[in-house]
Amino acid sequence: MKHLKIKVHGKVQGVYYRATTVEKAKIFNVHGFVRNENDGTVYMEVEGDEESLKEFVAWCHIGPERAVVEKVVIEEGGLKNYQSFITVRSI
Repeated sequence: MKHLKIKVHGKVQGVYYRATTVEKAKIFNVHGFVRNENDGTVYMEVEGDEESLKEFVAWCHIGPERAVVEKVVIEEGGLKNYQSFITVRSI
């Protein structure tokens, strides 16, 4: 199991990025959360096995149909043992 902190830059708010991320998290069997940030990015923390995270991160670089992903920044973190994947309100 690994824990990743992911920040997605580009046209990623107002294009159903968060909602689609929740759907994709279920498909790829990863747990954590996603939220919009005040700077226009989308931030998420995800946990899962290496292969599931690899597939999920690959999707993050594409996003939903209306998104324009410019950059994805990934940092490893300590496990928090998330049990589901949810969207949370912006900070």
